[in-house]
Amino acid sequence: MSDERVNEMPSLRQKIGFVAVMLGMFMAILDIQIVASSLNEIQAGVSATPDEISWVQTAYLIAEIIMIPLSGMLTRWLSTHLTFVISCVAFTIASIGCALAQTIDQLIIMRAIQGFVGGAMIPIAYAISFKLFPLRVMGAVQAVIGMIATTAPSIGPTLGGYITQHASWHWLFLMNVVPGVLASAGVWFYLRIDKPDFSLFKRIDFLGLLYLALFLGPLEYILEEGPGDEWFDSTFILMLSVLCACSALGFFARALRVTLPIVDLRVFRDRNFAIGASLGFIIGIALYGMVYLMPLFLGTVRGFNSFQIGQLMFVTGASMFFSAPVIGRLSDKVDARYMLAAGLVMVGVGSMMNANLTDQAGFNQFMWPQMVRGVGLLMCLLTASRIAMGTLPNSEISNAAGLFNVLRNLGGAVGLAFMDTIRDIRVDYHWAQLIPAIDTSRAVVLEELTKAQLAVAGAASDPMAAAIKQIADRVMVQAQVLAFNDLFLWIGAMYACALPLMFFIRKAQNEDPGSGH
Repeated sequence: MSDERVNEMPSLRQKIGFVAVMLGMFMAILDIQIVASSLNEIQAGVSATPDEISWVQTAYLIAEIIMIPLSGMLTRWLSTHLTFVISCVAFTIASIGCALAQTIDQLIIMRAIQGFVGGAMIPIAYAISFKLFPLRVMGAVQAVIGMIATTAPSIGPTLGGYITQHASWHWLFLMNVVPGVLASAGVWFYLRIDKPDFSLFKRIDFLGLLYLALFLGPLEYILEEGPGDEWFDSTFILMLSVLCACSALGFFARALRVTLPIVDLRVFRDRNFAIGASLGFIIGIALYGMVYLMPLFLGTVRGFNSFQIGQLMFVTGASMFFSAPVIGRLSDKVDARYMLAAGLVMVGVGSMMNANLTDQAGFNQFMWPQMVRGVGLLMCLLTASRIAMGTLPNSEISNAAGLFNVLRNLGGAVGLAFMDTIRDIRVDYHWAQLIPAIDTSRAVVLEELTKAQLAVAGAASDPMAAAIKQIADRVMVQAQVLAFNDLFLWIGAMYACALPLMFFIRKAQNEDPGSGH
């Protein structure tokens, strides 16, 4: 395919191939979170410790984030369709390996392989969309991709919990077999958009590849485990941070000096891509952060089970699904900068709408904010990717798609790490502010203590101590609620602060060059 953008719609065969690509992308994104609500069952199945079982997710994420930026190089070397098919077949085989794993070590290795090969499918899907479709219909195409990218992580824990409850945890992975075969066959038989260049293998910068792995792998681990290990209080985290920093310096030095870098950073010279990718990082914070914060609030404060949480969070997915066609059509007619600004405002407002929660907050308090945030996130994601890659030549699309996606994933990882840390800090702060009010010289405190003592009389050996613990637990719940309110407020403020970036984006062309419009 030439370096010029296409002006004609893809053929029926290519459309079938594109549907297969979307199926593979959905699998790869879904599997990031599908094990989240089933870790206890998996832990029992492979006889793992609580510390070991967390690696079922961590191994996937670390391997995935290393592969994502490599996808551009692989598509140039092997061609787009061959890289996707190899990734999809390997992902399917690794899924079977996960289901057959007898020990935690086997499962972690299979999950790492699954994450590594699955990581290539996500940026390739973005790249194929820009190579196949003309710009005049890119809004509808990106709406579909955005809907998949945002709803898959939202429904992952709910779907995983349902499957585990009604079948077994092995089916979390076996369910990938049929879609994996269909996606691989669909792309192999129906999608050809470029040719391989096997001569590039001799020019691959393997030292740059090593630096990249030692930079992104430890970085993802640090962001995943740092909050629980008190960051640099852990010697291992400190050592990994040094390795990560040194490898980052080596990677950037190689990427800017060698003729054929493993990841071409020169694409950041394009102002629209640089701003669009930066916004992708910010979008990742809310995209993954909200999927994390809401279940955490509903589980810890309200005591909801995974099915109840899934029912409530379904609102986000539903709002994205039903608004996607409208948003897609609008983005083909409205300046992408205005669409993106509107999306940022909606995510910010939707977050701030949850900044006044109470310990009784439930469906009614989360419904409208979820709808506003869901529509806003979809608008942000499809317009940010369109701004970032809409003006690049075909030769740079695959590499740019990898960088865009790795920044979005890093945004999610950074956001989750800091949310955990900030939440702990704010819980301690609000506890310190609230606890002085529990003064026995106050009549209302004595009244509550008396009620609590009467409630536990006969069931506790020391009714007063039990009553004090009940009051302390109630104070802790309120401190947690206030901490969650702070986080929702700050996420909203962060999106508001991103709005000035709109002034630096060049006007994107919604029509194809030479179309006469």
